[in-house]
Amino acid sequence: MRNFLLTLGALVVATSPALAAKPFDGEAELAKAVAGRVAGPPVHCVNLRDVRSSHIIDHTAIVYDMGGTVYVNRPRSGRESLDQWDTLVTKTFSSDLCDIDVVQLYDSGSRMQTGIVFLGDFVPYKRAPKAD
Repeated sequence: MRNFLLTLGALVVATSPALAAKPFDGEAELAKAVAGRVAGPPVHCVNLRDVRSSHIIDHTAIVYDMGGTVYVNRPRSGRESLDQWDTLVTKTFSSDLCDIDVVQLYDSGSRMQTGIVFLGDFVPYKRAPKAD
């Protein structure tokens, strides 16, 4: 029995690196979000009425889906606070969301503020034209 336990313990130790979770790669996740799209010149604002949805890529960016175009915003400051499970609360002074606006992050479960980000430019990604 003792030999069995020692063997079992050795197997657990030997396989634990294989079981370890891969670290999250925000850049790889962002690449998936814009796959098949081509980046355009950055803009300072987007119209909030056109935003269909948004999602956070941890510690990397906020992606705003506008239908045929997605806009990627890499905040100027506070990017490390971005968490996919947070809720974005934005206070704007017009019908546009601009690079001068501030976004507060709230934990979806506890509803406690978890961070604040200062938006940067919005980079549009449109679907790449199909090759003939």
